[in-house]
Amino acid sequence: MKILMLADDNFEDLELLVPYYRFLEEGFTVDIASRKRGKISGKHDYETEANKMYEEINPDDYDMLFLPGGKAPSKVRKDNAALAIARHFMENNKPVVTICQGPQILISAGLVKGRHMTSWPEVAKELKEAGAVYEDKEVVVDGNLVSSRMPQDLPYFLKEVMKKAAAPAV
Repeated sequence: MKILMLADDNFEDLELLVPYYRFLEEGFTVDIASRKRGKISGKHDYETEANKMYEEINPDDYDMLFLPGGKAPSKVRKDNAALAIARHFMENNKPVVTICQGPQILISAGLVKGRHMTSWPEVAKELKEAGAVYEDKEVVVDGNLVSSRMPQDLPYFLKEVMKKAAAPAV
């Protein structure tokens, strides 16, 4: 399993790092892509390494897209290459998993209409305005899409994410 995470500075530390290490524990390959290579910092000052730039990504090389939250999605959603990556995953029915403010990327890519989703509470209005069916639950699974609200929901979220990771490719 090869997983792509899209992130930038001010990511929510727990929402990126907990899944990242869980994926590594399973033996998955994980790339973190950003606008620039090198260190990116979370909201709580934890750092990680972005080993790819969005423009370098061939989405065909990956099995799952992970969109963590925090303030980073407000930057990621402005990058056309990042939006094209999200579109590729959704159009090819590959797993897309997102938490907190991560759904903002999918909103900007025009990918949420009619989809059942959850998010950080402040993103709920934007999701509804974009045509999503908002559900205020720990985790919502809608086909290839798994969404969650906040760090406290990580146990429920990761359980569903790992099910997607174990499912055979469509």
